[in-house]
Amino acid sequence: MRYLVYILTIVLTLVCLILGVTVSHHFYWPLLASIPLALLGSWDLLQTRHSITRNYPIMAHLRFFFESIRPEIRQYFVESNIDGRPFNNDARSLIYERAKNIDGLKPFGTELDVYGEEYEWLNHSLAPRPKSKDLFRVTVGGPECKQPYSCSVFNISAMSFGALSPNALLSLNAGAKKGNFYHCTGEGGVSPYHLKNGGDLVWQIGTGYFGCRNNDGTFNPDLFKEQATLPAIKMIEIKISQGAKPGHGGVLPASKITAEIAATRKILMGEDCVSPPGHTTFDTPIGLCEFIAQLRELSGGKPVGFKLCLGHPSEFLSICKAMLQTGILPDFITVDGGEGGTGAAPLEFSDNMGMPLKTGLIFVHNALVGCNLRDKIKVAAAGKVSSAFTLARTLAIGADWCNAARGFMMAVGCIQAQECHTNKCPVGVATQDPRRQQALNVEDKSERTFNFHHNTMNALTEVIAAAGLDHPDQLRPWHIYLRSKRTEVLSYYEAFDFLKPGDLLDDCPYPVYKRSWDRASADSFQTDKS
Repeated sequence: MRYLVYILTIVLTLVCLILGVTVSHHFYWPLLASIPLALLGSWDLLQTRHSITRNYPIMAHLRFFFESIRPEIRQYFVESNIDGRPFNNDARSLIYERAKNIDGLKPFGTELDVYGEEYEWLNHSLAPRPKSKDLFRVTVGGPECKQPYSCSVFNISAMSFGALSPNALLSLNAGAKKGNFYHCTGEGGVSPYHLKNGGDLVWQIGTGYFGCRNNDGTFNPDLFKEQATLPAIKMIEIKISQGAKPGHGGVLPASKITAEIAATRKILMGEDCVSPPGHTTFDTPIGLCEFIAQLRELSGGKPVGFKLCLGHPSEFLSICKAMLQTGILPDFITVDGGEGGTGAAPLEFSDNMGMPLKTGLIFVHNALVGCNLRDKIKVAAAGKVSSAFTLARTLAIGADWCNAARGFMMAVGCIQAQECHTNKCPVGVATQDPRRQQALNVEDKSERTFNFHHNTMNALTEVIAAAGLDHPDQLRPWHIYLRSKRTEVLSYYEAFDFLKPGDLLDDCPYPVYKRSWDRASADSFQTDKS
């Protein structure tokens, strides 16, 4: 069906030629349309720049036509975030322009109240600094870490092999290699496509322990050590939960498991692949800390952290108490926002489970500050970060660096067709169909991955300089202002409570934090949450 129009034009051309020769020259007239269409379809199949035209020759041009005549106003895009506001055309266009190395200058001016939503901005300085010549980085690794890692402040977030196609992974990793930023594997294990191009990897260990599991789904330390010591793997991330479906496991049906996926995940062919909601290796905060120490030792001293979407505040504070009690600290914590995306999730989990990024990030930052741990642990953040401003905003309110999945998917050609779960992605990004994924040209899309990162980071250097700063680590909550009502303008420092070092260890002046701290226990996640 994808090639039906193209095939029909070829057939029509041949039929008209035959009839023109054998019956009447009047049959040549349709050739004025069929020959150009046949040539266009042939070109679509041969070119490598547009994945969608390779998969849908001729028909895809209808999409380009309708895009070209759409009203020049902000349009609601199909996908909405946790608050009901869309990932709009402006954000999508910015990603595409930067990926394609197109000048992203915008005419006219700022548009406010387009959706009746809050408006944020970064204050500039009357004494701007010179623009940095270096793209910003941060060093990750505490005292127990023997192999600290210097990472970019903008990286590729977790997307698994199985969710993404081999060609998509090859493109992302090659772009990461060229741009010197990292590529998180997602919980589906380290595939040959993650390793082929030599980009830096963060290996994510989820509840299914894919790539380092026994046949019964339990953790296998020997298999973990075998891969964790690979030079390409720079850090280890324990996935506790993700923003799109926190507390929800998954099943990959046996019918969808290929030999490559089985080898990567260390699972058996012919059986459903179950990813449980929670971990089986630990069930207490202290157990999590001990697991972190175990992975750090097995990996040869590489940075180890964990990722979560914040749920009950007291449960995270239980982890903080376990850190203080055991003295075992993660090298980093990744905070995922409830607005995060996924290939498939129940609607209720996508829209109404998990704390949004800004609220969760501020809580995690405050918890670590209040325990005198913030200077010992780095914090990463993910949740619709796709521009220099959203980077700066997220760094100002508590993150050391940011990760993005959606932006990099769009850089390699995703058009958000929302067919990820059907294996029929029209551009070959989120499919294991070998014919569909062949449309995604790795050389072209890896360059776009690099361009998106490079141009976004370049914009960040300009934003930081305009704010009168030299590095994003100088950003603070008072640099970002929020207009939440027509008559109310506050900095983030004024709009939110920010704890001082040691507040939680003394008599905390903030009742919400104090109540959660009093309920928290290092021995159990099952605290009183009333």
